[in-house]
Amino acid sequence: MNVELIADFNDLCGECPIWDSASASLYWTDCAGSRFYHYNPRNGQAAILRTGVEVNGFRFNRSGGFVVSNSSGVWLWPSPDAELVPVVSQVDGRPCRLNDCAADPAGRLLTGSLFYHPAHDYPLGQLISIGTNGVARVLDEGYHLSNGIAFSPDGSLLYATDSVSRRIYEYDYDLRSGTASNRRVRVQVPRDQGVPDGLRVDTSGFLWSAQWYGSCVVRYDPEGTEERRIPVPAKQTSCVTFGGPDLTTLYITTAGLSEPMPVMPPGYDAVEGQFGGPLYRIEVEIQGLPDLPADIVL
Repeated sequence: MNVELIADFNDLCGECPIWDSASASLYWTDCAGSRFYHYNPRNGQAAILRTGVEVNGFRFNRSGGFVVSNSSGVWLWPSPDAELVPVVSQVDGRPCRLNDCAADPAGRLLTGSLFYHPAHDYPLGQLISIGTNGVARVLDEGYHLSNGIAFSPDGSLLYATDSVSRRIYEYDYDLRSGTASNRRVRVQVPRDQGVPDGLRVDTSGFLWSAQWYGSCVVRYDPEGTEERRIPVPAKQTSCVTFGGPDLTTLYITTAGLSEPMPVMPPGYDAVEGQFGGPLYRIEVEIQGLPDLPADIVL
């Protein structure tokens, strides 16, 4: 299998690729460079749609536009040429400094806060749910650096990544109430590998995790065992999603700005090498789950 470079804007931190089945095209963000992109695979054209807007995570909103998570909270974004409309800026009296996100089958937006600082003490973050009415509540506590979030094919299991602890957690998820319970560790990434970042799930319930510092995407079986590893020519492999007409094309974002942290694997070189920046894709011949839309109405 060959990983193909399809767009290179030298992203500082490319993240959150989202496939739009309606237009058969891809959107993604450079959250550190404050740029938002679109890629049309029919003509191979990639374009910057907006600059100057921080988008750490996003999903389509059923009523139109997007729902965005960033370091100031959750926002509605009617279109890339419009301004952000605030939804939530704090929950339980704490600021919503948010990273990646995902929508559940009922249209709620799940996201996670992070206050991680490698050189100082920091409060632990939260796993947060934004209801379809825009009201936020805390599902769980204790995240160092919240990252990729995803659901099992039937929606009964929730997966949430803590990059600093090198864990992908699994919860029982009640779709009717939107509650998560019985947290356990689905994947514990060894210290000598990269750290888990963006996350997706395929139709067989296997997890696909981008490995920051790891130059790869790893597929894990339902027991949390590594089933395969796809090398990526970028040290900071950040996120994945499934696209294409059959959702068998894996799109991969990467980050070109080196971000050394104490959780780097032993011997990792944070000064030299190809850290990332381009958008890649690879045909994996395994069908992934679609990126579900949120359904938030104020």
